[in-house]
Amino acid sequence: MADASVPVLLSTTAVYPEPTAVAFELAADLGYDGVEVMVWTDAVSQNQETLATLVDHYQIPVGSVHAPCLLMTQRVWSKNPWERLRRAAVMAERLGAPTVVIHPPFAWQRGYGRVFPQGLEKMRERFPNLRFAVENMYPLKLAKRGFVPYAPHWDPTDPGYDDYTLDLSHCAASGTDALELAERMGDNLTHVHLGDGSTQGRDEHAVPGRGNQPCGELLQQRSRRNHDFSVAVEVSTRKSGGRAVREQDLNESLQFARKHLGQTPE
Repeated sequence: MADASVPVLLSTTAVYPEPTAVAFELAADLGYDGVEVMVWTDAVSQNQETLATLVDHYQIPVGSVHAPCLLMTQRVWSKNPWERLRRAAVMAERLGAPTVVIHPPFAWQRGYGRVFPQGLEKMRERFPNLRFAVENMYPLKLAKRGFVPYAPHWDPTDPGYDDYTLDLSHCAASGTDALELAERMGDNLTHVHLGDGSTQGRDEHAVPGRGNQPCGELLQQRSRRNHDFSVAVEVSTRKSGGRAVREQDLNESLQFARKHLGQTPE
C-alpha cells in the first residue's frame, strides 16, 4: 500500500480540455490521493458547493486549490486579486484543502505587487490553517527580447515567502536548476507541481520522465528530507487524442511519483 504521508494529487488542468469533474472521476479510478482544483473559467471550478458534491460522489478529497492567477482568469470572481485569493482560501477551508497555490503578481499589478508580502501575511493571519504556496514562474520572450512579467521576479525566493510551490516544467522554461532552487526553498517547499520539460522558453508540462528535468531525483530528495509536502501531477494531455491515452499518461505520471516517493513495494 502507498505511503500516504506525501499525497499525490491530480491537477484538474491535467484533464483539459475535459471539464473539472472528469479530474475527480479519473483521480478515483487511477488511485490518486486527491485533486488539485485549478480555479478557472469552468463554472464548476469556481463553485465550492458543486466541488463538495464531487468530493462526496467520488470519495476523493481536494488537497490543494490553485487561485485564479492566469491571464485568462483575471476576471474570475473579481477583478481584485486579493478578493480572488480570499475566495480561493475560503474554498480551500470549505473543502478541507491545506494548500492554496498562488503565482507572484504580474508586473503591471503595481499596487498588488507593492504590498504582496504584507498581504500574504494578513491572509495567513486570517486563515491560519492554510499554506499560501507561491509558485516559481518563468520569463517570456517579447519581440525576441527577454521579458519578466512578474514582480519583483518570477523566482519567488526573491524576496522570499513562508511557503513555496516548485513547478518543474517552469524550471525547464526558465532554464533554472530545479535541485538548486529546491535547496533555496528549503523546508518552505511545501508543494510540488510534477511535470517535465526540456526546452527553455517553453512551458511543456510533459509526463515526468519524458523531458530533461530531475523529476525523480527531486521527489527522492524531498521525501528523504521530510514528508511535510504534497505533489500535484500537472501535465498537459490536451494533445493526447482521447480518453484512453489521457488515462495512460495520468497513470504513468502517478506511478512515476509513487516510485520516486518510495510508495511502491521494492
